[in-house]
Amino acid sequence: MTDPDTLARGAATGTGDRSRRPRAALPALCATQIVSWGIIYYAFPVLNPQITAATGWSAGATTAAFSLGLVVSALAGIRVGRIIDRRGPRTVMTVGSVLGVGSLLIVAAAPNVPVFYAGWALAGLAMAATFYQPAFAALTRWWAPDHVRALTVVTLAGGLASTVFAPLTAALADHLSWRHTYLVLAAILAAVTIPAHALTLRAPWPDAPPAPAHAAAGAATVGRSRPFLLLAAAFTLSSFATYAVVVALVPLLLERGYTTSQAAWVLGIGGAGQTLGRTLYAALARRTTAPARTTVLVALGGLTTAAFATVPGPYGLLIAVSVVAGMVRGNLTLLQATAITDRWGTTHYGRLSGLLAAPATTAAALAPFAGAALAIPLGGYGALFFVLVAVSVAAAFIAPWTANDAVRHRSGPDDVDSAGR
Repeated sequence: MTDPDTLARGAATGTGDRSRRPRAALPALCATQIVSWGIIYYAFPVLNPQITAATGWSAGATTAAFSLGLVVSALAGIRVGRIIDRRGPRTVMTVGSVLGVGSLLIVAAAPNVPVFYAGWALAGLAMAATFYQPAFAALTRWWAPDHVRALTVVTLAGGLASTVFAPLTAALADHLSWRHTYLVLAAILAAVTIPAHALTLRAPWPDAPPAPAHAAAGAATVGRSRPFLLLAAAFTLSSFATYAVVVALVPLLLERGYTTSQAAWVLGIGGAGQTLGRTLYAALARRTTAPARTTVLVALGGLTTAAFATVPGPYGLLIAVSVVAGMVRGNLTLLQATAITDRWGTTHYGRLSGLLAAPATTAAALAPFAGAALAIPLGGYGALFFVLVAVSVAAAFIAPWTANDAVRHRSGPDDVDSAGR
């Protein structure tokens, strides 16, 4: 069944015409998401034990610097979304790549904690301009009404970031200092992402589509609505738990006697699970409403966290748990990518997705620091993981109340599905 609003949006903007889409943009964004996430984000939890050992800086101080970068990313993301809505992604993502390279150079050369913090603050600007949110905004506008397929493709690739770069980072760290490892990674980041963003995102930026009848309210009004605020709360709690698990997984496994390389592979294999899980999202979206799948996926996230807390081994079983946890994380990424269009259309996608992502990204930013801080009084990372299970359960209880009332009252099940849900 085809949604008339979707057809109208495609006609109004030209995005329904495949010939107007920048053909190189999708494969380029696939590559840049793997490299950007892999180097700026996933290298840190692998290198952090070496950083603290070599410098004498506390794990709390280094993870706080990493968290600062994520907070900066959350705040800057709102502005980035507005800019992309108006001007497109090319300049933002190219400048973001340059900032990412510069930030890693500062981190690698940092002689003390304040400079280390400055490097991660700059990295936060790079994350806001190069990670999923700007890529999603670009694909949602260029590929509508087939944007779910494009989003799935880019997140399938992005899911490989940890699979590729966690083991690669560990291998480099076996032969180089953490500073030289970051220099090598910065060179890879520059070689791949700067030219890819500068050369492949040059297509004309379509005009914003008109808002569908059920979502005619402005972005400010939507941002203050009860469903939006509850959705933000659910995603914030879920993101806190999810990212705390990602960063705390290596210390948990080290605490249990595994080597850094073994822990890095458990973390990295979750990326393969993300890629596998994202192939299932379209089928899930066709068969469920947005609030229902939000509830199910958030609850499954809590279940996999509980598995990490209760399964000390054997190593093969931990690998299996990581794959399943990655599958859930992969679906959660697509869930957040489509949450706005599922409920309020694509008109203000960049701005609303930035508003929705800001508290969730802030929670994700605080998660590494909070996790490291809580692990000590709790008696270890195993107990921390049980706390994170409780956080996920709280998010799952909020999720059923995140439906857009206008859509729910206007449409039957067939209409809801036709809108992309």
